[in-house]
Amino acid sequence: MRHTLPIAPQFYVTAPQPCPYLEGRMERKLFTALQGDNAQKLNDSLSKQGFRRSQNVLYRPSCADCAACLSARINIAEFSLSRSQKKILRRNAHLDRRATSPWATEEQFELFRLYLEDRHADGGMADMDAFEFAAMVEETPIRTRVVEYADRDSGELIAVCLTDVLDDGVSMVYSFYDPDLAR
Repeated sequence: MRHTLPIAPQFYVTAPQPCPYLEGRMERKLFTALQGDNAQKLNDSLSKQGFRRSQNVLYRPSCADCAACLSARINIAEFSLSRSQKKILRRNAHLDRRATSPWATEEQFELFRLYLEDRHADGGMADMDAFEFAAMVEETPIRTRVVEYADRDSGELIAVCLTDVLDDGVSMVYSFYDPDLAR
């Protein structure tokens, strides 16, 4: 009888590049491909170790002289809202939230473009077209949901969160919103 062992993921480190968050610093990232039959387990496991997902890649900062970028993991059973968070919830009580399958829509893409043009015009996603956006949302081996926030009265889409469902919670992959409604 022949046995096959699961193949361990291959990890790589990027070359140093200017840090997008801290001026004058350089960043490196440790990353691996997210593929195969065990993609969900790999995502669950590495997310607990500070990795984040971007399309079909898992990555985390791996900077020699800095540890400023940390993923936040919040135990909801022990979490209580701060005064400012309660204020934000009250301010946004007019929004309806709906979680949908990972399916890209024209309305989402228009909001995404508006957000990028205002907030990240020079960023790595600035040139993303509708097909690349659809791939970012739809092409994933992970249990993923698109969480939409819309104005209850007008039905207008205000914000979108691409969210992975993990074995012990959820993980924000990417979010965008109407920059005119940042509050």
